Amino acid sequence: MAYDRKDHYYRRAKAEGKASRAAYKISQLHRQFHLFRRGDKVVDLGCAPGGWLQEVSTFVGPQGKVVGVDLLPLKIVLPKNVTFIPGDLRTPGVTTAIHERLGGEADVVLSDMAPNTTGVAFTDAYRSFELAKFAFEACQRLLKDDGKFVVKIFTGDEVKVFRQTLAECFTTVQIVTPPATRKGSFEIYIVATGYKQR
Repeated sequence: MAYDRKDHYYRRAKAEGKASRAAYKISQLHRQFHLFRRGDKVVDLGCAPGGWLQEVSTFVGPQGKVVGVDLLPLKIVLPKNVTFIPGDLRTPGVTTAIHERLGGEADVVLSDMAPNTTGVAFTDAYRSFELAKFAFEACQRLLKDDGKFVVKIFTGDEVKVFRQTLAECFTTVQIVTPPATRKGSFEIYIVATGYKQR
């Protein structure tokens, strides 16, 4: 059965001027795991269209800093404590630019990146896994000791392997599906806390 793209959270996002339903996902994850504190430094990988940037900027407050990176343009007006870096993390200098904008290492690294889907579950899951690995590689260059990492991945055989990889570097690793996730979606989120730098 086809999913209803224009469900409750879709309509709510439109009514409240949110960039996307993703805004509610990060808010729900924050309420469950207490991800952000006032004054935190946060990196949002694959941040377009900007839904997470909007929400996180309020959680960290005026003294906090949020840096978003994406190849795609944003659909929001940037809050004062948010910086957007258009580009690819694989491009030399982008990681350095993130550190400069943050003024140091990140307290939290986020990734809501998703592949262009093919409709073939195995292929889509593996592509999502590749993006999650890429996000984690970036996280290791950006996150401070005892920091937090939140990453989206599609359900598949690779999730168990990826979770184990994270468990070697974080104190706790939990899998969750926020209520705002659309029905029928294969996406889940991994929340890893207590980063142990190698």
